[in-house]
Amino acid sequence: MISETSAVAFRQNLGEMLNQVQYRHDSILIKKDGKPVAALVDARLFERIRRMQARFDALCQRIEAGYAQLPEAEGLAEIDATVAQVRAGR
Repeated sequence: MISETSAVAFRQNLGEMLNQVQYRHDSILIKKDGKPVAALVDARLFERIRRMQARFDALCQRIEAGYAQLPEAEGLAEIDATVAQVRAGR
């Protein structure tokens, strides 16, 4: 479950919220002036997010290397055409 709280309430209830995340595996979205600024997540979830980020970064590097010799405008046009084709097939 994801709950939301203000930065002030988070600061006042830090211990309780840590328990909520640790034992119930909940996540807490922390807002400041009504806007999301941070999230408190369980350490296992955070590790999964880090691994996914590393895989995403590696994939982006492979894509970038594949388009390295192509002029930018031509590469972007090819990407746009592929995205449009995939969306049309849905």
